[in-house]
Amino acid sequence: MGAPGDLVELSGGDSPLVLENGGELLRAFEHIAQEMLRLAPDQHEKISFDCQNFRASRLQELRMAAGVAAQRVRETGVPYAFAPMSSRERRILHLAMRDLDDLRTESAGEAAGRHVVVYPRTTRAAAPPPISRRR
Repeated sequence: MGAPGDLVELSGGDSPLVLENGGELLRAFEHIAQEMLRLAPDQHEKISFDCQNFRASRLQELRMAAGVAAQRVRETGVPYAFAPMSSRERRILHLAMRDLDDLRTESAGEAAGRHVVVYPRTTRAAAPPPISRRR
Protein backbone atom coordinates (compact mmCIF):
# COMPACT_ATOMS: atom_id res chain seq x y z
CA MET A 1 0.00 0.00 0.00
CA GLY A 2 2.51 2.62 -0.98
CA ALA A 3 5.71 3.63 0.71
CA PRO A 4 5.83 3.13 4.45
CA GLY A 5 5.47 6.24 6.53
CA ASP A 6 5.54 7.23 10.15
CA LEU A 7 3.25 5.43 12.58
CA VAL A 8 2.06 7.16 15.72
CA GLU A 9 0.99 4.52 18.24
CA LEU A 10 -1.38 5.81 20.91
CA SER A 11 -1.84 3.96 24.21
CA GLY A 12 -3.01 4.51 27.72
CA GLY A 13 -6.13 4.63 29.82
CA ASP A 14 -8.07 6.67 27.28
CA SER A 15 -7.49 4.20 24.44
CA PRO A 16 -11.12 3.01 24.44
CA LEU A 17 -12.23 6.62 23.86
CA VAL A 18 -9.90 6.93 20.87
CA LEU A 19 -11.43 3.79 19.34
CA GLU A 20 -15.10 4.62 19.92
CA ASN A 21 -17.36 4.93 16.87
CA GLY A 22 -15.11 2.81 14.67
CA GLY A 23 -11.94 4.76 15.44
CA GLU A 24 -13.43 8.13 14.53
CA LEU A 25 -11.14 10.05 16.90
CA LEU A 26 -8.14 8.10 15.64
CA ARG A 27 -8.99 9.17 12.07
CA ALA A 28 -9.51 12.75 13.28
CA PHE A 29 -5.99 12.83 14.78
CA GLU A 30 -4.65 11.52 11.49
CA HIS A 31 -6.57 14.13 9.50
CA ILE A 32 -5.32 16.97 11.71
CA ALA A 33 -1.73 15.75 11.34
CA GLN A 34 -2.11 15.55 7.55
CA GLU A 35 -3.47 19.09 7.45
CA MET A 36 -0.74 20.42 9.76
CA LEU A 37 1.92 18.78 7.59
CA ARG A 38 0.13 20.03 4.45
CA LEU A 39 0.21 16.61 2.85
CA ALA A 40 -1.43 16.22 -0.55
CA PRO A 41 -4.02 13.40 -0.77
CA ASP A 42 -1.49 11.15 -2.52
CA GLN A 43 0.87 11.65 0.45
CA HIS A 44 -1.61 10.73 3.22
CA GLU A 45 0.12 7.36 3.63
CA LYS A 46 3.18 9.18 5.03
CA ILE A 47 1.63 9.32 8.49
CA SER A 48 -0.82 7.07 10.24
CA PHE A 49 -2.12 6.65 13.74
CA ASP A 50 -2.98 3.43 15.55
CA CYS A 51 -4.21 2.36 18.94
CA GLN A 52 -4.43 -1.17 20.33
CA ASN A 53 -3.75 -2.67 16.87
CA PHE A 54 -6.96 -1.13 15.49
CA ARG A 55 -5.48 -0.60 11.99
CA ALA A 56 -4.45 -4.23 11.49
CA SER A 57 -7.82 -5.44 12.73
CA ARG A 58 -9.64 -3.00 10.44
CA LEU A 59 -7.48 -4.06 7.48
CA GLN A 60 -8.42 -7.69 8.06
CA GLU A 61 -12.10 -6.72 8.45
CA LEU A 62 -12.07 -4.78 5.17
CA ARG A 63 -10.41 -7.63 3.28
CA MET A 64 -13.02 -10.05 4.61
CA ALA A 65 -15.81 -7.62 3.67
CA ALA A 66 -14.35 -7.37 0.16
CA GLY A 67 -14.55 -11.15 -0.16
CA VAL A 68 -18.15 -11.24 1.06
CA ALA A 69 -19.16 -8.41 -1.29
CA ALA A 70 -17.44 -10.11 -4.23
CA GLN A 71 -19.29 -13.34 -3.57
CA ARG A 72 -22.61 -11.53 -3.22
CA VAL A 73 -22.15 -9.68 -6.54
CA ARG A 74 -21.13 -12.92 -8.27
CA GLU A 75 -24.19 -14.75 -6.94
CA THR A 76 -26.76 -12.02 -7.56
CA GLY A 77 -25.29 -9.96 -10.40
CA VAL A 78 -26.40 -6.88 -8.43
CA PRO A 79 -23.85 -4.13 -7.60
CA TYR A 80 -22.90 -3.86 -3.93
CA ALA A 81 -22.33 -0.51 -2.21
CA PHE A 82 -20.25 -0.28 0.95
CA ALA A 83 -20.97 2.28 3.65
CA PRO A 84 -19.09 5.58 3.36
CA MET A 85 -15.48 5.37 4.49
CA SER A 86 -12.18 7.22 4.40
CA SER A 87 -10.06 7.38 1.26
CA ARG A 88 -7.53 5.05 2.90
CA GLU A 89 -10.17 2.40 3.58
CA ARG A 90 -11.63 2.78 0.08
CA ARG A 91 -8.16 2.22 -1.32
CA ILE A 92 -7.81 -0.98 0.71
CA LEU A 93 -11.04 -2.29 -0.84
CA HIS A 94 -9.98 -1.33 -4.37
CA LEU A 95 -6.61 -3.06 -3.88
CA ALA A 96 -8.20 -6.15 -2.34
CA MET A 97 -10.42 -6.57 -5.41
CA ARG A 98 -8.19 -5.32 -8.24
CA ASP A 99 -7.17 -8.78 -9.46
CA LEU A 100 -10.71 -10.14 -9.73
CA ASP A 101 -11.32 -10.52 -13.46
CA ASP A 102 -15.11 -10.76 -13.16
CA LEU A 103 -15.63 -7.69 -10.94
CA ARG A 104 -14.67 -4.03 -10.85
CA THR A 105 -14.83 -1.36 -8.17
CA GLU A 106 -15.53 2.35 -8.31
CA SER A 107 -15.76 5.07 -5.72
CA ALA A 108 -19.09 6.92 -5.71
CA GLY A 109 -20.63 9.75 -3.74
CA GLU A 110 -19.06 12.93 -2.49
CA ALA A 111 -17.24 14.18 0.59
CA ALA A 112 -18.16 12.22 3.73
CA GLY A 113 -20.59 10.10 1.70
CA ARG A 114 -17.89 8.69 -0.61
CA HIS A 115 -18.02 4.89 -0.77
CA VAL A 116 -16.97 1.90 -2.87
CA VAL A 117 -19.34 0.11 -5.22
CA VAL A 118 -18.57 -3.37 -6.56
CA TYR A 119 -19.95 -4.16 -10.02
CA PRO A 120 -19.91 -7.21 -12.24
CA ARG A 121 -17.25 -6.40 -14.84
CA THR A 122 -19.82 -6.30 -17.67
CA THR A 123 -22.14 -3.79 -15.95
CA ARG A 124 -21.82 -0.12 -16.83
CA ALA A 125 -22.09 2.28 -13.91
CA ALA A 126 -25.40 4.08 -13.77
CA ALA A 127 -26.71 5.43 -10.52
CA PRO A 128 -24.95 3.69 -7.64
CA PRO A 129 -27.13 1.27 -5.69
CA PRO A 130 -28.29 2.25 -2.23
CA ILE A 131 -25.82 1.48 0.51
CA SER A 132 -26.43 -2.12 1.48
CA ARG A 133 -23.98 -2.54 4.34
CA ARG A 134 -23.09 -0.53 7.38
CA ARG A 135 -19.65 -0.54 8.98
